Amino acid sequence: MIRPEEVYCIGKFTRTHGVQGEMALSFTDDVFDRVDCPYLVCDMDGILVPFFIEEYRFKSNEVALIKFERIDTSEQAAMFTNKMVYFPKSYAEQAEEGELSWQYFIGFAAQDTTHGDLGELVDVDESTINTLFVIERPNGEEILVPAQEEFIEDIDHDKRLIMFNLPEGLLE
Repeated sequence: MIRPEEVYCIGKFTRTHGVQGEMALSFTDDVFDRVDCPYLVCDMDGILVPFFIEEYRFKSNEVALIKFERIDTSEQAAMFTNKMVYFPKSYAEQAEEGELSWQYFIGFAAQDTTHGDLGELVDVDESTINTLFVIERPNGEEILVPAQEEFIEDIDHDKRLIMFNLPEGLLE
């Protein structure tokens, strides 16, 4: 059984494509193209289910056409419309340095070398030119931290921890 903490969201199926079972995936992370993983995960009525990729191709920089094994008609593909698509974190960890998307880090604990425990990284805000980590403090308050490699001191994938070295005054 796949648990929610073992995957992270990389996009959403928006519609079917053609009559052969292809689906349009609007993605935020193309990790499926950079890492050798044979499947993607979809939430099917509250259960995370792996579906094996038969083939895929890119339609644009944000959309890929995905064909799963044993999904051979547009009717079968229609059950995936508006379903969120997830990627296994265990495979994502195999990505080369610098190839992980910021979305991968959602759920990681955040600490700073000076301020200690910052809280949990709960979201990534990519609505502006500067990507921001949204960190929920233990008291429920949210803080924003720039998602920049220069502020990241260390990443422990096993402990799911990001250690920051933030400039003085950034958290005030």
